[in-house]
Amino acid sequence: MGFQGYPTIEIAYLGPNANLANEVLLELIAEEGAQPQTERFTTATDIREDETIQSAIVKMIERSGAKSVILNEGVKSSGAD
Repeated sequence: MGFQGYPTIEIAYLGPNANLANEVLLELIAEEGAQPQTERFTTATDIREDETIQSAIVKMIERSGAKSVILNEGVKSSGAD
């Protein structure tokens, strides 16, 4: 649906390679020009399959009243060895 206004939440999955996301980063921007508020979750396993963390993400989106949710495609390198 694209940008629908503020607040926005951007979700990025991070990991050591494209097949393992062991970290998720959420950035909330309440209004245009505001500093982002960040929340980071990490696990030893693939975080995309962790139901507790995925439920927490959904609740954060609902509670923030986000009008726009941006999900970055794929798994970005976390810089871990």
